[in-house]
Amino acid sequence: MQGDIVIVGGGAGGLELACKLGRKLGAGKVTLVDRGLTHIWKPSLHEVAAGTLDLHQEGLSYQKLAHDNGFTFVYGALTALNAPAHSLTVGPIAGANGELVLPQRTLSFHTLVIAVGSTSNYFGVPGAAEHTISLNATEDAERFRLLLLTRLAQADTRRAAGGQGAVDIVIIGAGATGVELAAELREASGVYAAYGFAHLRPERDVRILLLEGAPRILAPLPERDSAPAHKLLEERGVKVVTGCHVASIEADRVLDADGAAYPASLCVWAAGIRAPAWLAQLGLPVNQGGQLEVDGTLRVTGFADIYALGDCAASMGGNGKQVPPRAQAAHQQADYLCRQLARRAAGKAPDNTPYVYRDYGSLVSFGHRNTVGSLMGSLKGLNFFIDGFFARMMYASLHLMHHAAVLGALKTALLALARFLIRRSSPLVKLH
Repeated sequence: MQGDIVIVGGGAGGLELACKLGRKLGAGKVTLVDRGLTHIWKPSLHEVAAGTLDLHQEGLSYQKLAHDNGFTFVYGALTALNAPAHSLTVGPIAGANGELVLPQRTLSFHTLVIAVGSTSNYFGVPGAAEHTISLNATEDAERFRLLLLTRLAQADTRRAAGGQGAVDIVIIGAGATGVELAAELREASGVYAAYGFAHLRPERDVRILLLEGAPRILAPLPERDSAPAHKLLEERGVKVVTGCHVASIEADRVLDADGAAYPASLCVWAAGIRAPAWLAQLGLPVNQGGQLEVDGTLRVTGFADIYALGDCAASMGGNGKQVPPRAQAAHQQADYLCRQLARRAAGKAPDNTPYVYRDYGSLVSFGHRNTVGSLMGSLKGLNFFIDGFFARMMYASLHLMHHAAVLGALKTALLALARFLIRRSSPLVKLH
């Protein structure tokens, strides 16, 4: 199999790049490789985990996107790379019963883009990998949702029998993912109670605890963003403990460095990310965090035909600091590489203008009622704090912008309308 441009990873950046290049260059020129069949915008995984977003309705089929945007989709995981030979290996796909669905395949490429995102960094905490769930992929979010339904049903049954029943949810890490999940779960818990868990009182029986090692939540954001966020969480009954350093995690509790124990029916790890460990086995240069080392044009150091973008790339911004692992960075890098690779495909002289990250601010969702954050970057260095309905609409628009990049404006508008109408006739949370 052969593709002029092969993109490995169908996350926000990789998929946008595949769609845009596919539309520009035409059929047979671009190939996207991913280990899954559907795409969900990663910042919305906390909604999938809480059950307020149905991944089977929200998920976008890579095969359908390939058909509509003129690229080729290859289902499977990257297992080996032969950079000198310009080829890579895609692993086999097995069915539910172990039968072989797709064999191992070899792809040749002229240009390779690696956009495989990130995975959890457990920092060596004992029990973290075994006893926590991280929201890195759709299967993680769906596993959490199903476990949540199980724990709610068990607690409701105990309450109905006159006993004590509660669900203790511990979220480790109060960055954007942890904070958004805590707020979404608090909002969803009331909806679950209304849909059949009649013996549960959400404020009493669904106990949500957020643990953060830094002195405040949302530490990477300005304090004027984190302070109102902390207040909103506490107002909604989410307990927040800052300056807490987790020492170990067991099946039913979390222990901190001071010896305190926190009961945990469910535990989520949102305390850090790193590049996938297998990247270091490809023969490409990586930094201490496992990210691929790239130059200013997002080209992997020492390799003329291999690029990387998104969380897996150690890209430096114009200020000398590393580009943060955010969806807006992946979006910008996809746009940058689209221009660069389109020039390359057309046989034009390379444009060595480096990629420059632009911070347009941060928004943190607090369920479907509120959002807080700041707008900055492009607004001539100004930084505006925003919250409430206006911020919520801006947060929703980010998701729609991503859909527009891969579907087009008309299809995005029709899809948004269809989902709005479906929500009017469906449960507010997924119950099965």
